[in-house]
Amino acid sequence: MKTNKILLIFLFGMLLASCKKEKSLKNYMTNSWETTYLKIEMPTVNKTDSTSVYEDKFENNTMRVAQSKYNKDGTFSAWFRNKTGEKNSESNGLWSVKNDTLHIEYFYAGREVKVDYRITRIENGFKAISLYDWDEDGDYDDTLWMETKRLKTE
Repeated sequence: MKTNKILLIFLFGMLLASCKKEKSLKNYMTNSWETTYLKIEMPTVNKTDSTSVYEDKFENNTMRVAQSKYNKDGTFSAWFRNKTGEKNSESNGLWSVKNDTLHIEYFYAGREVKVDYRITRIENGFKAISLYDWDEDGDYDDTLWMETKRLKTE
């Protein structure tokens, strides 16, 4: 009986020790990222009955790619990198996480953006989905899907 108890405690301890502790979303996001897929669906674009869809897989040496860096202090930068490697259209803002949601605030193209993304971790990156007013028609009915990959940093 005593041997069974010891064996059970030993097996339970091994089970606990073998479980990997997953990084918090904040620690996971504190990194540099590149967008590898983007799709925005606007079902009532500019208050019409038309649907507009923008989709880009950023394949075949695209003209520019979106990149970003999330810092531990809650700040982030986002920019585009062109074919020659130059950064342009840089924007800075604030970010935070709650549960599985990334909240970002930044100023871009003449407007203040405050948007939440539901984050799903994937191998070497994350998927994000948001519902927002991307066409600026006053209706928060536009859906954005995005996939990223982690960038190697020095």
